[in-house]
Amino acid sequence: MGILWKENGTFNEEGMERSESLWIQSQYRDNESEENKTGRDKLKSDITTEVAVIGGGLAGVLIAYLLQQRGIPVVILECRKTGGGITKNTTAKITSQHSLIYKKLIMYKGEQRAWEYAMSNQRAIDKYQEIINELKIDCDFEILPNYIYTLDDEQKIRQEVEAALKLGLPAVFTKETTLPFRVKAAIRFDNQAQFHPLKFLDRVADNLKIYENTRVTQINKNGLIITDQGSVKAKKVVIATHYPFINIPGYYFIRLHQERSYLAALEGCGKAKDEFHGMYLDADQNGFTFRKYKDYLILGGGYHRTGQYKPINSYGRIENAARKWYPNSKIKYTWSAQDCMTPDSVPYIGRYSVRTPNIYVATGFNKWGMTSSMVSAMIISDMITGRENEYRKVFIPRRLMLSGSRVFLKDAAIITISLLSEHLKIPHDKLKDIEKGKAGVIRHDGQRVGVYRDKDDKYYFVTTKCPHLGCKLEWNQNEMTWDCPCHGSRFDYYGRMINNPAMRDAFDSGIRKKSK
Repeated sequence: MGILWKENGTFNEEGMERSESLWIQSQYRDNESEENKTGRDKLKSDITTEVAVIGGGLAGVLIAYLLQQRGIPVVILECRKTGGGITKNTTAKITSQHSLIYKKLIMYKGEQRAWEYAMSNQRAIDKYQEIINELKIDCDFEILPNYIYTLDDEQKIRQEVEAALKLGLPAVFTKETTLPFRVKAAIRFDNQAQFHPLKFLDRVADNLKIYENTRVTQINKNGLIITDQGSVKAKKVVIATHYPFINIPGYYFIRLHQERSYLAALEGCGKAKDEFHGMYLDADQNGFTFRKYKDYLILGGGYHRTGQYKPINSYGRIENAARKWYPNSKIKYTWSAQDCMTPDSVPYIGRYSVRTPNIYVATGFNKWGMTSSMVSAMIISDMITGRENEYRKVFIPRRLMLSGSRVFLKDAAIITISLLSEHLKIPHDKLKDIEKGKAGVIRHDGQRVGVYRDKDDKYYFVTTKCPHLGCKLEWNQNEMTWDCPCHGSRFDYYGRMINNPAMRDAFDSGIRKKSK
């Protein structure tokens, strides 16, 4: 079961499809092919609307949906395809149990703010069910228990159960799971949920006005949105682009970092799959996540900060775990996800900054994008329509972060080191020093460049200076991409942008794909 990718990046030697999630595969297999799926139009002229939502992922679509339900004219501007970003790569768990968060929230933010966080996420689960029932959406929605387990520290589980019960959450201490190994202890939240995110998203987006392949390049102070296709005049603007693309004001680039995680869909698990029940996540950052979808078991792990790769072979780590726990299984699909992380583990939901009262933001979902997307939609739709929301104070973007000072300082140090390293000695003097199938940094035509050398001895050049704020890009051997350790922008080996906050490709200095 060696994961050895072919150079074209589509299939490995055992037929596993690379970098396309189970949700993409099952969505288009069950319905029409992705190639034949009808896309939405680009923006073709200058328009005016009450609210413009930038970003057509789950958060943006839900925000627009709730606003439209209240009679507010709204449009969505999406630079690619609706649901084509982070949403398609989720594990799709809808839960208020976000690892071991509640003890920490009570300690650093107080019981009131912890209660707001807990109840807003519980309400999000109910809201999903309301929308699914109202629109009669067939999205494989299931009510299931969610577990956070530990292999070594029972006490931290007991403390989290106590904190969760104090806030009115459906928490239970247990040592019984359907995992393929024994756990030391686990906290179980009953009446949580899972679903197929794209089946849900596609139905909710059906009656919304969405302009796809329309990239926003600027927002003026008067609410004029400039895109590569035309302009949009809006009274209020919501930025739901995963990572906020406006650096100043807001300064989210010093208050967020991004992390990557890796997933695989296993088939042929036999009796182990049939007996599996619930959704699971290890409390240890180095552990694994589990859930079931139809004939597949989803197994994930290999978490790391974007741009920092330890372990370097995250897919291999998942493969080894699958071989150990499900020896008769086969990895059918593999994919990865990227998440925005805040220092205090609470999303930023509300006004973008004090200087931009008509611009709103939803970001920093800390790997819990399903409930956080719905929480964002409820809070921001209430704010725009002038309704009171009793849960919103804990999510205010401008807040004191007593619990996040250590993370903030670590992020600042990483940014400083990355900026300085762009000027350090280059490890490779010549192209031939780079092995086939690997990448390195050289000086070429008077410029510091990153080079990927493929198995056919062709070279692909990018600038190593991230076009966002100038940090040094690092090579990601897991996925053959150039990634920024500061803010999480990612580029393929051609230099084409994959993930923001960068707004352009990584070959703007005249560097282009070249061949030997």
